[in-house]
Amino acid sequence: MAQFLVAIQLPDDFDPSSVDPAMERDIDVLNEEITAAGIGVFVGGLRPASEAKSLRSQPDGKVLVTDGPYLETKEHIGGFWIIDVANMEEAVAWARKGVAACRVPVEVRAVWRPGDN
Repeated sequence: MAQFLVAIQLPDDFDPSSVDPAMERDIDVLNEEITAAGIGVFVGGLRPASEAKSLRSQPDGKVLVTDGPYLETKEHIGGFWIIDVANMEEAVAWARKGVAACRVPVEVRAVWRPGDN
């Protein structure tokens, strides 16, 4: 088995109050399905990117901390699942369910660990 990140992509202007009860139910059902399948490693939503702190190494060895996300983008990660499945194809199949439940794009990436090729 391999672990995959399924990242929910939200627009920068996402309004959490736009999440209706049907969407909440669909996400809960998907989370329950992932748990029942025994593939869930971790699931979590994230606070808005505007509340992020970004840290950057400076030439003098100090670390600069700034408010906001590291990258200026039109989208940001709003939540994610870490799932443990056989391969990318299976991860994509689960990600399709994430798109349907969350009604926004998702990105799937394999988790790399030291020693992996």
